[in-house]
Amino acid sequence: MSEGVWVALVVMLLLFLADVPIAFALILSTLSYFVVAGDLPLIAVVQRLVGGLESVPLLCIPFFITAGVFMNRTGISRRLVAFAEVLTGHLPGGLAQVNVVLSTLMGGLSGSNLADAAMQSKILVPEMVKRGYSPAFSAAVTASSSLITPIIPPGIALIIYGYVGNVSIGRLFLAGLVPGLLTCLVLMACVHVMSVRRGYRPSRPRRASAGEVLRNGRTALLALALPLVIIVGIRFGMFTPTEAGSVAVVYAFVLGALVYREMNGAELKKALVESVSATANVMLIIAAASGFSKVLTWERVPHAITEAVTGAVSGPATFLLLANVFLLVLGMFLEGNAALIVLTPLLIPVAKAFGIDPVHFGIVLIFNLSIGTITPPMGTVMFTTCSITDVKIDQFLREAVPFWVALLVCLLIITYVPTVSLWLPRLVYGN
Repeated sequence: MSEGVWVALVVMLLLFLADVPIAFALILSTLSYFVVAGDLPLIAVVQRLVGGLESVPLLCIPFFITAGVFMNRTGISRRLVAFAEVLTGHLPGGLAQVNVVLSTLMGGLSGSNLADAAMQSKILVPEMVKRGYSPAFSAAVTASSSLITPIIPPGIALIIYGYVGNVSIGRLFLAGLVPGLLTCLVLMACVHVMSVRRGYRPSRPRRASAGEVLRNGRTALLALALPLVIIVGIRFGMFTPTEAGSVAVVYAFVLGALVYREMNGAELKKALVESVSATANVMLIIAAASGFSKVLTWERVPHAITEAVTGAVSGPATFLLLANVFLLVLGMFLEGNAALIVLTPLLIPVAKAFGIDPVHFGIVLIFNLSIGTITPPMGTVMFTTCSITDVKIDQFLREAVPFWVALLVCLLIITYVPTVSLWLPRLVYGN
């Protein structure tokens, strides 16, 4: 690697340690490369940052963010909570089980684990504490279960990975469903064991009847149909992933304004402001990470890494093990979306060299980096959840240990049993 790349990497590391926001750290790192290189005009920095956003597939990100905000402001969250409680409220640790199931149901609506964690910290955690759950346990359940969201369609991380890695977004959407359900079941088992030991009681006296499930399911059915509409529409060519985002916005607006009648003018204004703010945050990170990623591509860093790794590693199993360890450590320090954009072009060529399907590798990469959001020192979901719930970090960490173990078990299964991710895409699209 050239001197400019080393300088850029050192600058990025120092800025991370100085707690500079991730987008600005990446922009300044890219700028330092151009300054050291000397023979490149500085205007190229701006061109590269803007160029990172000039892509039609990226349009679906603001669309899906807006659709998720619309869903959250039309009473759908309340309906999903009621439906989740009917399904799992009779189990030990009833509300904690509801928390996990709600994250799975919300995954198809919010598309963001940070948004999911923030929403449930405000809605469910106060009620859990009121019913005798410890605040730290409630926060740990909320943060851990939110990691299901990025791999459930239409997760924003799936779209970013598909765009950067030139991988079918439709296949990625399908690939995340089974791993998402697997993670839900493993976390529910973890909650069950902890609740039995601590005496956390069910939130319902008995299992819901079929009639109760149908009644509550009917009110949430239209919202739960959104991911299905998106996947079916993309698979059968009714619309592209980008167009699916606009369909989701219209669907969410009609549902809120005409069906549930909770989207009035004031709520619409608040929803649009929230959508713009969330979109600006994500897109700034994408622009900054795209610029830095382009620098690495110019310097043939992906090619060098591929040659080095394939020469030193004996096979795909070993590569996946080393990649997981590397990603788990990196995820503790780097924001997920930024890491995804920087690492995808570096690691996909290596994965392909070992015969690993890029769709399978994408789920592994996204899920692995998601775990970093609830680990110190820079876990964004951890800090968000603790901030909203007023739980101290050390208390959160003690309660999070069993959930880390459960998530690592899921990661190992997803990593070394590719069928978990690839069965559904192959069933629908074929090989």
